[in-house]
Parts: sequence; structure tokens; C-alpha cells
Amino acid sequence: MQKLTPLKESPSQTAGPYVHIGCVPNFCGITGVYDQDLGSTMVNDQTKGERITVTGTVFDGTGTPLKDALVEIWQADTDGIYKTGDPRGAGDPNFTGWGRAAGDYDTGIWTFETIKPGAVPFPDGRMMAPHIAFWIVARGINIGLQTRMYFPNDPMVANDPWLTRIEHQNRVQTLIAKEASPATFQFDIHLQGPDETIFFDV
Repeated sequence: MQKLTPLKESPSQTAGPYVHIGCVPNFCGITGVYDQDLGSTMVNDQTKGERITVTGTVFDGTGTPLKDALVEIWQADTDGIYKTGDPRGAGDPNFTGWGRAAGDYDTGIWTFETIKPGAVPFPDGRMMAPHIAFWIVARGINIGLQTRMYFPNDPMVANDPWLTRIEHQNRVQTLIAKEASPATFQFDIHLQGPDETIFFDV
């Protein structure tokens, strides 16, 4: 048996330009790989729940939009059930629960057409406020960043088991989306600076 002790950890790599070619080829103008980029459609005309649009921009520490960001989201369906791995069942068969979008090359804006999720249980049984989990990569980010988006004016936010663990409660507002218009929520992600978004080590 080969000893593993001489093996060294591989150096981390930033998500360079090839991440878009591999993950969203149609977005890059490379057709014929997939009919549509994986994760670009989360709902169909039979999906249950309130239709919403979630949009935003990833900003660096100077307030400049990242134009090469790739964003993925995971969320429960309108009944608070995840698509896979949920002991309560498989959830809505007409909802994927997962999406992927690239930021626009000119503006950095990304957009998801989805549904408003239901509340889901924390491991101890307490209910978490409806939320959407985000994963962000871009050039200069060695390890994908994970955060959450919560909804404005939701009374469950005050007692959410994740949010109440945050030491600096004045920063919780960085996880609350703004309702830009009816059924449209804007969630800008700031990597650094005074408005830095809370990221989770999960």
C-alpha cells in the first residue's frame, strides 16, 4: 500500500475564464453542447408557488461590478421541501430547486426566474425563515463563497436559527434583499468594504 504522507496539498486556483466555457457555454456563444445552459431554467408552467425574479450584481471592494461572476442558487420549493435529500419527500416535480447564472459581461447583472421558497426546518426542529442559498465564483476568488438571501419584511427573520448566531447583528441586513418592484428582489453581493456581505463557512 502506498504511503500518503509525502503527498502535498494542491495549490488553490482562482476561477479563471474557463469556468464560463465549462459551465455556461451557450452564454459564451458556444452552442451545440447543451440545448440550454444547465441551471438556466428552474420553473415551468406547472410549478407551484409565487413566481419571483431575483437579480443582483457582485461588487468588489471598490464598488466595481464583477463582470465575470458565476452565481448558483439552491432553495426549497413553495412548501419548504428541497428537491433532493429531504426526508419529507421529493418536493414539487416541476421545480428544479437549483439554478446557475453568469453575470452580464457589460454590467455584471445576473438574474434568476424562480419561486418564493417556503420555510424549512433547522436540524433541531426550529423553522428557518424562507431563504435562498448562494454560491459565488469569479476570478480572484480561490474558494467559492457561500451566503444566503432572505426576504424583506419577513417576521421569521428575527428568530431565524442561522441569523441569530451572527455576532454582529447590524450586519444581518446585508443578507436581506430589497424589493425592487412587485415580485422582483434585488440582492447585491459585496465581497469587501463597508457593505460586505456575510459569507458562511459551510
